[in-house]
Amino acid sequence: MSSLKVYNSLTRQKEIFEPITPGHVGMYVCGPTVSGESHLGHARPYITFDVLFRYLQHLGYKVRYVRNITDAGHFEEEGRDAEDKISKKALLEKLEPMELVQKYTNLYHWAMAQFNNLPPTIEPTATGHIVEQIDMIKQLIEEGYAYEVNGSVYFDVMKYSQKYPYGKLSGRIVEDLLETTRELEGQDEKRNKQDFALWKAAAPEHIMRWSSPWGVGFPGWHIECSAMASKYLGEQFDIHGGGMDLLFPHHESEIAQSCICHHGVMPVRYWVHNNMITINGRKMGKSYNNVIKLTELFSGQHPLLQQAFSPMTIRFFILQTHYRSTLDFSNEALMAADRGFRRLWEAYENLLKLDTTSVPETGTDAELIAKVTKLESVFDEFMDDDLSTAKVLANMFELVPVINSIKDKHIPAVSLGGKTIRHLQERFKTYLESIFGFKAEAESNDNKLTGVMELLIDIRKEAKSRKDYATSDKIRNQLQELGIALKDEKDGGMSFTFL
Repeated sequence: MSSLKVYNSLTRQKEIFEPITPGHVGMYVCGPTVSGESHLGHARPYITFDVLFRYLQHLGYKVRYVRNITDAGHFEEEGRDAEDKISKKALLEKLEPMELVQKYTNLYHWAMAQFNNLPPTIEPTATGHIVEQIDMIKQLIEEGYAYEVNGSVYFDVMKYSQKYPYGKLSGRIVEDLLETTRELEGQDEKRNKQDFALWKAAAPEHIMRWSSPWGVGFPGWHIECSAMASKYLGEQFDIHGGGMDLLFPHHESEIAQSCICHHGVMPVRYWVHNNMITINGRKMGKSYNNVIKLTELFSGQHPLLQQAFSPMTIRFFILQTHYRSTLDFSNEALMAADRGFRRLWEAYENLLKLDTTSVPETGTDAELIAKVTKLESVFDEFMDDDLSTAKVLANMFELVPVINSIKDKHIPAVSLGGKTIRHLQERFKTYLESIFGFKAEAESNDNKLTGVMELLIDIRKEAKSRKDYATSDKIRNQLQELGIALKDEKDGGMSFTFL
């Protein structure tokens, strides 16, 4: 149906996307662990895969998009002790676990709506699929790839690796992993430290617990996604998405479990991973205590933020960088994204207002028409090349001066002609709204205040350039009295902060 290519993390190369069932796509994306509030790092995968979802639909595919809610589980993350995040946070907040889950699920859904993300087709929860997880674990034991110890069940990585390539997705070598942990043998009930939990026996004080053939306990983290993905998408499906930090151990373990339960069939055709958002070069994450919550971004209430940033600015910030590239956060980068998005959206609105009823169909400026046509004609080519949203946006920005010049009548509309203008209107609308998911935002008082401040800064800059220091100082001093500090930057620019 298309020439779409996606980068497959399993094969480490771009591949032409060919779904298992022609015209239909099954896509699973690892959803949030609802033990706390979503942050900027969480925004990237959900915006990235929302765009993939939208683009696949644009190409004509019928997409079943499954994105789970992790509301229970024994988490085994690289370099950190395993824990049940839901139970731990419920105790801290003095809430029933499912009360905590509902609180943060609601907040997550609210944030996704702010970003204008489409809801997934199916949104299963881990706690709603305990039966399916237990059934998979029983099968793994029967096949000889899992073992029970003291009411807990573990996957036997060493046995699996003798027949299948455990570590292929993440590039890990099992022998190396085992060698580095041999000194710990005998200190754990697992046969090898690299074995991962499928089911954990619940201690008496553990709140979330279910009956199983091995006693009262709760599921491991990895088994949840295997059970839910196979239930709703089958033994093998097209796309599995998530953040690059999930490659190991989560996705690697998913492959191992599903492969055994499905008699050697690899569960996923295309593994698609977005890169991280970093702060000062380090991954943004709750475990590193360097997160900026989405509510803090939207309100501006965070020490690293100079102002509030709208959901569409955040969306633009994420899409102006390729999803497989690292995206480093800074207040300056977000402010640049804010200016960039407003400039692009204003040009888009100007484009939609152009009336072609009295404009001849064929334009008079062949060179301009060729330039515009060349810039917009490669939108599809860029998107087909592993979702190069940044390149599409870059071309749009090259078209902004043309659009604004027609609006200001510096370029006559007849130069482009009615046919080219209407085509450009259609292309911008399709990409900005339908595929990229941007929408107009109601002008808030905060945005208006920012606009007034930028106007005052421009007036002060002009006054200083004329050596009108009386006006320049008056603006600065009166703003100071109102609790707003102006700062002259080294590069000649200015910024403001509220005192």
